[in-house]
Amino acid sequence: MTERLGRIFLTRVIEPGDEAGGRWVREFGVAEVVRRLRQGGPALPGVSGKRWAGLLARAEQAEPGRDLAVARDAGVRFVCPGDTEWPGQLDDLGDARPLGLWVRGAPSLRMWALRSVAVVGARACTEYGAHMAATLAAGLAEQGWVVVSGGAYGIDGAAHRGALGAGGATVAVLACGVDRPYPRGHTGLITRIAEQGLVVGELPPGDHPTPARFILRNRVIAALTRGTVVVEAAHRSGSLATARAAQRLGRHTMGVPGPATSGLSAGVHELLRGDAVLVTDAAEVVELVGDIGELAPERRGPVLPRDLLGPATRQVLAAIPARRTARPTEIARGAQTSPDDAIARLYELRALGYVERHGDGWKLTRQAMTSPHGGHGAW
Repeated sequence: MTERLGRIFLTRVIEPGDEAGGRWVREFGVAEVVRRLRQGGPALPGVSGKRWAGLLARAEQAEPGRDLAVARDAGVRFVCPGDTEWPGQLDDLGDARPLGLWVRGAPSLRMWALRSVAVVGARACTEYGAHMAATLAAGLAEQGWVVVSGGAYGIDGAAHRGALGAGGATVAVLACGVDRPYPRGHTGLITRIAEQGLVVGELPPGDHPTPARFILRNRVIAALTRGTVVVEAAHRSGSLATARAAQRLGRHTMGVPGPATSGLSAGVHELLRGDAVLVTDAAEVVELVGDIGELAPERRGPVLPRDLLGPATRQVLAAIPARRTARPTEIARGAQTSPDDAIARLYELRALGYVERHGDGWKLTRQAMTSPHGGHGAW
């Protein structure tokens, strides 16, 4: 049996993320592990007799040749360590590294993973969460980033749709066979992802998801990408497992804040109280995960007319009383300048509509009283 068929055989026998199985492969090699399992030899180290018997029972049912044929008929290929398409960053998982990945879709998984970001979150998300996930994913796609998520309802689906809607690249990492989309309600979405992007999974054709497989799938999402963004997540959300895996792997971990009163954002806020970074749009995500120089634009409020005044002129404007007329000498004292300089600044301010002259005194106009930061009256 070839190395590839041996790994396909093991995907039927060993559960995803099983570190004991990964250790066997590393220490004894694929061929020896397969031989022991097929021949019913003595148990490999670190496993109980009961569990070994269960693995042997699974091994009796495994037909790697058939799995490979079924996959090929469904347009699915098997990518394993050593292949040119294998993403090297998955090796960071150590003994929990996938034995191989079933891949559906034309692009190269290795190339796409080099510039990818995970966007994950709650299944039962709010309209705000879905909007933020879709907008974030679309922005990332427009900047040439691949959006990776889990294909689930809620935030995952919104992220995939956002990337697809922007004509961008997206990858769905499933907790089941990639030829059998789950959830069923996302069959159309996952089919579209396979046509425009990639659908990836550790489990062989036809295999079904379980709660444990969903959690273990998240480590693959975290390892494939440069960083993970959590959009909405309650305290017990499975998407937090992706963020924690990203942190363990040294990847960037980010969170999109929600209302302080929202239980669906409580998990995100807990991440933000730790080592995660707050982000609100794609530019801020790219600033973290991108190359040197890919900076988010500086955040500034609107430019107001007062912002265009020189510092000395602003000081004179601030020295004018809010509700009465003042003489130039009084204004000069408040602005800490000479009366002649104050008068020159007052004429400048009159030309801009901020002050008006009343005999020997000067007074703020209605515009200065009502415009933001116009003078004392604005406070």
